[in-house]
Amino acid sequence: MVLRALLGTTAAAATLPGTLELALLTVGSLRPKRPRATTPGPFGTLAVVIPAHDEAGGIAGCVASLRACPAPSGGVRLVVIADNCSDDTAERARAAGAEVLERHDPVNRGKGFALEHAFAHVLEDPAVEAVVVVDADTEVLPNFLEVTAAAFASGADATQARYLVSNPEQDRLRNVAFLAFNVARPMARERFGLSVGILGNGFGLHRRVLEALPYTARSVVEDLEYHLMLVREGYAVRFLEDTAVAADLPTSKAAETTQRARWEGGRLRMLRTHAPALLGEILRTRDRRLVEPLGELLLLPLATHVGLLGVTLLIPFPPTQLYAAAALGLVGAHVGASLKVAGATAEDVKALAKAPLYVLGKARFMPSILKASQKQQAWVRTARD
Repeated sequence: MVLRALLGTTAAAATLPGTLELALLTVGSLRPKRPRATTPGPFGTLAVVIPAHDEAGGIAGCVASLRACPAPSGGVRLVVIADNCSDDTAERARAAGAEVLERHDPVNRGKGFALEHAFAHVLEDPAVEAVVVVDADTEVLPNFLEVTAAAFASGADATQARYLVSNPEQDRLRNVAFLAFNVARPMARERFGLSVGILGNGFGLHRRVLEALPYTARSVVEDLEYHLMLVREGYAVRFLEDTAVAADLPTSKAAETTQRARWEGGRLRMLRTHAPALLGEILRTRDRRLVEPLGELLLLPLATHVGLLGVTLLIPFPPTQLYAAAALGLVGAHVGASLKVAGATAEDVKALAKAPLYVLGKARFMPSILKASQKQQAWVRTARD
């Protein structure tokens, strides 16, 4: 009995912070939209930085998508940072009409280094008031530039657009995960007046933020790392529900495995590196702004979270079994709320029938995820058609 209680309590404790975070996000996503009583002021130039590593196949389409957007009143600069490329990304970007920076540094490699270099370059222009990042495999909604500029003109420190999948038919279950992670959860944080986070694509930063807090994030999940830096300094990211960026899911299992290992391994490394320090900072300073970012770190990927809850349910200790059953019910409510608020289709709902097999199959990814969490990862382009 003592052993069962110990095992059940240990398993429950591993998921409890994530369960509390899920409860917050589920309730928040269903709250009504918060009106912002702000009047846009004058706004300068919006610079769009497109980090590209061997993106010759898609860079022209990305630039064309941005050039098709109406420019904000202060104008726009499209800047491709071709970072350690071995193909003709730079030439194709120039031909498409973008300004191009070429960076060759075999030692300091990665998206964080590329962004820092590009940000420093565009901020040399005093007319540039904010910088927005769009990945090189991305298309944007026609209102993307105008909505982003309007948010900065009304006082935003930083912004994050909806980040969608442009080929959801490739993997409907992963599309559901994107809708939950990239739409419903930022929406929930926005409803509570919290900083919504940075998703790596479609995010923007005001000049005053970059001048006070240079982009020195170096991990493979540099967006998560930099967001922690932002919140610690009192800045907040605003969610732009009315516009979006979209990129393709990988089309092969090998590419999917590489991408998943990089993202989830990077998040696991951030959890191990930053969670203890964040908790200590919260206890020392009583800074409530740091509580939700800590909860985000402690919320494991949903399939892993569900898997651990399933293990907890199987351990014959009634108190933790009751907790696991309730927490699994909350996961279902979270997914349902996410589908409702994020505009899911009937095909997305049908895909949930495959979720149990997906959770069981998650084990095959764990060795590569754990390996990726142990070291700094190189910037490797995810293969797509």
